[in-house]
Amino acid sequence: MEAFSRFGLECNPFLKNAKEIPVDTKESREAAFRLDYLAKNKGFGLLTGAAGRGKTTAVRRWKVSLNPSLYKVFYQSLSTLTVNDFYRSLADKLGLQPSFRKPDNFKSIQEEISRLAMEKRRTPVFIIDEANYVSNAILNDLKILFNFEMDSKDRAVILLVGLPQLNSTLRLGVHEPLRQRIIMNYNMEGLSKVEGRTYISEKLKGAGGTPGIFEENAVEAVLNAADGTPRMINKLCNASMLIAASREFNCVNADAVMQAVSDCELG
Repeated sequence: MEAFSRFGLECNPFLKNAKEIPVDTKESREAAFRLDYLAKNKGFGLLTGAAGRGKTTAVRRWKVSLNPSLYKVFYQSLSTLTVNDFYRSLADKLGLQPSFRKPDNFKSIQEEISRLAMEKRRTPVFIIDEANYVSNAILNDLKILFNFEMDSKDRAVILLVGLPQLNSTLRLGVHEPLRQRIIMNYNMEGLSKVEGRTYISEKLKGAGGTPGIFEENAVEAVLNAADGTPRMINKLCNASMLIAASREFNCVNADAVMQAVSDCELG
């Protein structure tokens, strides 16, 4: 028997490969509002947050919400790319034949962005993930690459997603021209305890269960250990249910959570 079945759940709501159960929180609403503003106004945006704080979930929901007849989304992870790799990868994602020469790729990329925006009336949206690992050389080129008509027009949306230290990198003098072009900057701080309780409750309800599956002191123990990080809440709730099921508990108690915390720390 699956651990979640013991507690009357249709699926495990805390695993990312299970049924997605969206939970509306103050932070998710704020992130959605900021991202929508960026989509409407074009230009550079910055979404940061510690690992597991919900950046990927926020971006995924935003991407799905964009009208495909008005926006064309391109996703790029830049963690290990050189400048030339970046240009070739971007050209490939745009459906172009990548060149070995940076100037040729630069020209073709700008022309394709203009074609999409001006002829097709579709705004290109570039989501650049793990941007905190991006080299200074690529950051320098971003402003130049997305400069149209002597910087009088923004024809694309460029969202940089990364850890909070990305803000520190962009404060360096060399990046001042890029930083000045950022029209949206939002840092995801994590869930409050009230939101954390709602998060767990809504996840359980979405899987056909009730909040009573987790005793109140168990919920408190999860939230204390997770420090507002949704990914850690999911991890601890999943591990706690597994432990409680293996011990044939009828609900998840604080002892199961404390064992889960210990196991996760060792892991």
